[in-house]
Amino acid sequence: MSLTPSILVTGANGQLGSELKKITQEFPQFNFTFCTRQELPLEDEQAISNYLEAHQYDFLINCAAYTAVDKAESERELAFQINATSVGLLAAICRDNNTKFLHFSTDYVFDGNATEPYKTDDATNPQTVYGASKLKGEKLAMDENSDAIIIRTSWVYSSYGKNFVKTMLRLFQEKEEISVVNDQIGSPTYAKDLADVTMKIIASGQWYEGIFHFSNEGIISWFDFANAIKEISRSNCKINPIPTSAYPTPAKRPGYSVLNKSKIQQLYGIQFRDWKESLTDCLNEISS
Repeated sequence: MSLTPSILVTGANGQLGSELKKITQEFPQFNFTFCTRQELPLEDEQAISNYLEAHQYDFLINCAAYTAVDKAESERELAFQINATSVGLLAAICRDNNTKFLHFSTDYVFDGNATEPYKTDDATNPQTVYGASKLKGEKLAMDENSDAIIIRTSWVYSSYGKNFVKTMLRLFQEKEEISVVNDQIGSPTYAKDLADVTMKIIASGQWYEGIFHFSNEGIISWFDFANAIKEISRSNCKINPIPTSAYPTPAKRPGYSVLNKSKIQQLYGIQFRDWKESLTDCLNEISS
């Protein structure tokens, strides 16, 4: 390892990559390099190999992902290329170059039929192309690099990119009345909190390989989430609760997406912020 450990972050322009970029000054003990999809195209295996063999890093945080859940149903090949094939490749190159590999996955690897929070070792059963591609990425990462860390998360939002919070704010401006599903249950994750946790893990000096779960604290529906966004942003838009059956989408949404976070808490001493506190911070960030 070099005197100042170096970290490569892929997917630099996404929600998580953007939040990591914003907190680099809090971790001056590391040198950061951020790569966008243009700079490191994950569908180009040769480009990945060439880049990582030319630059030596101590850590690679892979924030790059294909996240268009509905579009993935018709772009299966591309979703699997980015979420699976390239993940396996990154994991293997990190193994060969003695680089610690940290990757992110999703609640969509489960079928959403549970009644209590999913543990890290619960049976997976993805119901969508997106979920299947992310699960394949997990498997390839661990097959190629048994030292990898994978963090599954859910309902990610931030002041960057496209997400539920920003969609709601836009709809509140455009419409007097909207409908939001109230029978899909989960826990939101503020990408800034996920970025903080990621860096706490790396800065801890403790590396426990395997799969972890992280989200903010609290169990709500999308309808509850929309109402909180409305309340904090002081909107007058009327929100109607509807069942999933009234809002069909190309990709099936999990009915239950709550993740059991005890493992990351026990091994890394992670404290979880309440979802509403984090949402308030994000909305303040957006409005400023």
